[in-house]
Amino acid sequence: MQIGDGAVVLDTGNGLELAIVPMGGQYANMTQFLTDEDAVKQLVTRMYPGEVQACAAFSDGLQRLALNMATNTPHVPFFEPFWGVLAKATPENEDQLTASLIRFLSSQAVNNRTDDDKTLVLALRR
Repeated sequence: MQIGDGAVVLDTGNGLELAIVPMGGQYANMTQFLTDEDAVKQLVTRMYPGEVQACAAFSDGLQRLALNMATNTPHVPFFEPFWGVLAKATPENEDQLTASLIRFLSSQAVNNRTDDDKTLVLALRR
């Protein structure tokens, strides 16, 4: 289920795909919210029959880096390094992973491409 902007990319065994096309508002930086009176009418749902192998949820500030906006498809090179690192992750290096993600999201390379919020949640089934 999704409401609002931002997106979820997942892999159910067929490669990365955009779960639901992000919503946009009538004007820039406008969106729908779960707290809106008509939220239930705006909510988009989609079912996936397979198990999710990898999943990334991110705020709209990362959409231009993580998605090919012309085709509404995941930009695979954005995600591949994350999956590689997560595949080797252990509970002992969790703090290092968090620090690395913070450094990435606050890096000049990312900040040059967006001035919006940047939230990224990653999960990988092993």
